[in-house]
Amino acid sequence: MAKLQTPPDTFAPNWLNQLDQRTGIAQAMRSRYAQFTNDLGGAESLSYAQRSLVERALWLEFWLQQQEVELAQGQAFDVGKWVQAANGLQGILSKLGLDRKAKDVPNLSEFLKARA
Repeated sequence: MAKLQTPPDTFAPNWLNQLDQRTGIAQAMRSRYAQFTNDLGGAESLSYAQRSLVERALWLEFWLQQQEVELAQGQAFDVGKWVQAANGLQGILSKLGLDRKAKDVPNLSEFLKARA
């Protein structure tokens, strides 16, 4: 199966892992995923449902940006779909929370004991 060069036109589960990691868009999306999950306390601390919502938020963010580029270039723009997607993204972000959460890390003595 060929790797995707860009996110799919319609959402598909696990789309992030299907991107060709050599492309700039894949690297940017991986970076965004890491930033997003780090803000929530780290991917390893998130539930499946939270990780699924992060993946959907990233896809919607990308889709919205593509629509805005098309609008700026004078191409067809469906404001209704854009508003619906923006509202969906807002709902996902609200559900996940907009505040950064501290990542749970051991203190220095616990870290050194674990390494020994």
